[in-house]
Amino acid sequence: MQYMLLIYENEEIFGGPEKSGPIMAEVGPKHFAFIGEMGAARLGGAGLKGTAFATTVRTENGQQTIHDGPFAETKEQLGGYYLIEAPDLDAAIALAKKVPLGRDGAIEIRPLIPMPPGMTR
Repeated sequence: MQYMLLIYENEEIFGGPEKSGPIMAEVGPKHFAFIGEMGAARLGGAGLKGTAFATTVRTENGQQTIHDGPFAETKEQLGGYYLIEAPDLDAAIALAKKVPLGRDGAIEIRPLIPMPPGMTR
């Protein structure tokens, strides 16, 4: 089964929207090591620039509006993700527990909805 591991942390600790501060310099190599450790379980993933670079398309009553930044103001922001293949939720949890964090944060684990037969991603 495929899962997304969504990484939420307070982006301010990483040195601004470009994420170029000392904590990023410290945690970046930990992610590269974690990628190596995951092996074939890792199907994809990436870090995300800060919310200052985000744009949200919001639809209300069929009308779409464009907004700078994320839709919700929160203490922790989505900062990256991993797409993994794991036999079950327990295996996905075991990998999520190893995701490096700069300080405090959360890893949300979400199973993907399988595509219907004949459809491609």
